[in-house]
Amino acid sequence: MAALFSSTTSPSLHKNPLLRFSSPLKPSPSNLSFQKLQFKPSPRFSRLVTSLFTGIVEEIGHIDQVGPTSDSGDDNGGFEMRIGAEIVLGGTRLGDSIAVNGTCLTVTDIDSAGSRFSVGLSPETLRRTSLGGLGPGSPVNLERSLTPESRMGGHFVQGHVDGTGEIVKFSPEGDSLWVTVRTDPDLLRLIVPKGFIAVDGTSLTVVGVYEEESSFDFMLVAYTQQKIVLPTKKVGDKVNLEVDILGKYVEKLLSGRLQALGVGSAASS
Repeated sequence: MAALFSSTTSPSLHKNPLLRFSSPLKPSPSNLSFQKLQFKPSPRFSRLVTSLFTGIVEEIGHIDQVGPTSDSGDDNGGFEMRIGAEIVLGGTRLGDSIAVNGTCLTVTDIDSAGSRFSVGLSPETLRRTSLGGLGPGSPVNLERSLTPESRMGGHFVQGHVDGTGEIVKFSPEGDSLWVTVRTDPDLLRLIVPKGFIAVDGTSLTVVGVYEEESSFDFMLVAYTQQKIVLPTKKVGDKVNLEVDILGKYVEKLLSGRLQALGVGSAASS
């Protein structure tokens, strides 16, 4: 089991020959944003489990700078995000994994004196997550990957974002806060009441699922509100979603079994 929790360098993703930008990218290091970048859909998406997280945010960091990596040289190269932080730098080495708003990213540079670190961003990461809409000054949830000595306070989170959702409602109740998020029906079918979900990397318990509205909700207690980015967002903002891995495995196993029996897929039953 110890090997399961070890933090290793994520394998490099090959450049996608189909990737093209809508316009040449001429960034300024101080104000670059990914909001206007558009990517063609990827024909394949392969993910390997190299790290695990709990969904318990360790600290809120702030993006210092985003831009093309120094060795990319063209619009089809990689991107780099530099983030100001303190707690997550403790014990972190080059090649380790840190979840940034729930997205598992590899540490490519550490500036301990300046309390900053850098992570690489692939085009597929920008397609799949909400990180492309962030820029300098944006707050982000941060969590280091699990080690054998870590306490398991949340649930198993891979840092592999399944898709994004849109905040549709905030509703205070006492000192707690109800949050309603709308997402794609294909993702909603894997979200169940009282089940786990990671929202921007935060381990949360789903309260209700509303098929007609294609939405679900959850509640944030006062302590959690002070420790994560979500309460600072606005209605209409995007959040990264990762559903419980157990639900995905169960669906796949049931789908294969039903097909073998000639019944059809689990998703269509």
